[in-house]
Amino acid sequence: MSAPNQFALLRQRRFAPYFLVQALGAFNDNVYRQAIIGLLFWLGLDADQRGLYATLAPAIFIAPYFLFSAIAGQVADKLEKQRLIVITTAMEIAIMSLAAVGFVSQNLPLLLVALFATGVQSTLFGPVKYSVLPAILKPEELTGGNGLVEMGTSISILCGMITGGLIFYLAGEQGPVVAATAIVLLAVAGNLVARLIPRLPAGEPGLRIGWNPLPESLRALRLAKQQLAVRNAILGVSWFWFFGTIITSLLPVWAERNLGGVADSSLLYIAALALFSIGTGAGSLLCEKLSGRTVEIGLVPLGAFGMSAFLLDLYFARPGAAPVGGLQLADFLAQPGSTRIIIDLLGIGFSTGLFVVPLFALIQSRTPNHQMARVFAALNIQNSGFIVAAAGVGLLTQQLLGWSAPQLLLALAIANALVAVWIFSIVPEFAMRFASWLMVRTLYRLRVAGVEEHVPDEGAAVLVCNHVSYMDALILAAVIPRPVRFVMYYRIFNIPFMRWIFRTAKAIPIASPKEDAALMQRAFDSIDQALANGELVLIFPEGKLTADGNINPFKSGVEKILQRRPVPVVPMALRGMWASMWSRRDSRLGRMRVPRRLRARIQVIAQAALPASSTAAELEACVRGLRGEHA
Repeated sequence: MSAPNQFALLRQRRFAPYFLVQALGAFNDNVYRQAIIGLLFWLGLDADQRGLYATLAPAIFIAPYFLFSAIAGQVADKLEKQRLIVITTAMEIAIMSLAAVGFVSQNLPLLLVALFATGVQSTLFGPVKYSVLPAILKPEELTGGNGLVEMGTSISILCGMITGGLIFYLAGEQGPVVAATAIVLLAVAGNLVARLIPRLPAGEPGLRIGWNPLPESLRALRLAKQQLAVRNAILGVSWFWFFGTIITSLLPVWAERNLGGVADSSLLYIAALALFSIGTGAGSLLCEKLSGRTVEIGLVPLGAFGMSAFLLDLYFARPGAAPVGGLQLADFLAQPGSTRIIIDLLGIGFSTGLFVVPLFALIQSRTPNHQMARVFAALNIQNSGFIVAAAGVGLLTQQLLGWSAPQLLLALAIANALVAVWIFSIVPEFAMRFASWLMVRTLYRLRVAGVEEHVPDEGAAVLVCNHVSYMDALILAAVIPRPVRFVMYYRIFNIPFMRWIFRTAKAIPIASPKEDAALMQRAFDSIDQALANGELVLIFPEGKLTADGNINPFKSGVEKILQRRPVPVVPMALRGMWASMWSRRDSRLGRMRVPRRLRARIQVIAQAALPASSTAAELEACVRGLRGEHA
């Protein structure tokens, strides 16, 4: 039986209609905005008039995000989400009908009014777009689902820009009518598909909505800062928008001056944007495979490094003006160095996908459901500020300081590296997860059975597993979809370097009563508090590493934990770790040795939860059975 993957979600009603609605919305928005630009050329307006629109349009579209995001977040938490999606897509039909009148009558002020209304509609839909995913996906599906959404959004934006830009070029005199018809039909299609989304519960039905935008915006921003990891994940997503805004705004000028594109032709620009978008989509989709279907924030540092590395290489690939101008796409592809530029553009997009998808999944997995939409509303407010800041930085550096596009790309690569180091130093969990992800994926080939089915998606549970090596906790953390509090022998907890990883992961050190009775009591208190908070706690009931590869008798500490806090207990087993360099096989005094084989095959198995009344002997028998042993 093949392993599940995110593409299976596209065949399921709980996800497919939602995915189509958000993709159609992004596509239609960009068809509309590019069609307005096409209309400006079709009307024969001069460069100054077109430039005035280019300045006004983004500000008009983004202003509602500042004004109404906080209110939209409250509405999204209060109302049943499928109903709200239907309402917002019905609003889109009305807005696009108004825009259609603007196209047919060639009324630019009316089109700008409709553009503002489109921003309002997008503001209302924004908190729903990502806050709905935890309600329709399991924890192990969050990364894959977010990857599909990010891929769908980036490709829809690209296709919408191309389609909107071609309408007046292909339709000629009928351009206004074709544009008007297209945007209305797309809006109607979005509303029809929205009606297929299953009903989704409201986050907080009793919420009283505050209608004053400023204090509610401040309240939403404070709400988003309650957890350090979430706050910095939001900062990371906003930085992604800053990064992407600068790159996409530079592409038209860069394509002409540094790639040698034809003046007044957008072909090379569209090709460059397509490479960036395709890379983003590919990176977003690959997150599920690389993460092992968990919320793996260890990919974020990898993505951040890739963003700076490929951007630096892009600068050195073409630091100055193109040696030849007036190139069409085929001519550019025949030029020396074009392959390197293509790889860099794909690599930048690919790295941004690795960077942003785990951040979205982290926000969703760490935020309480009843606050989810308001937290994403705060994210939208902050994103808007970063987008405006990116536009300001672009104008300042190019117009006032006279920087070229490659110089700004170089500065962005350096700034990205500095921002990444700053974020990861504030929240070491990102770097910790990257280190553990790199170690596990480098040393082992993992197979997993029963974990998704039997580890509960929410609520407290105790997980028990055999203890073979010093890497056991990292391996188990890599395959369990939810964050886990590990209970481990204090001497293992204190291993150099590994101590930093275990401490950052909030592992709980424990000792025997003979070694440190106070530490043991603190450990039991911490375990009970974690379970009271609805967390997962994993213990190794043997109390020590195996010395011969066989399971040692389970100690009674697990029974004390379950008697104090009765919760389900899930037996798990590790296979294949005895041959690891981190086990005690063929070593003296527990010293590590060179591994027999890199990328060794190992397996993690779980079975259905047992009741809290289970004894240590019963749990030991279950784990032995999973290992293929007999008591």
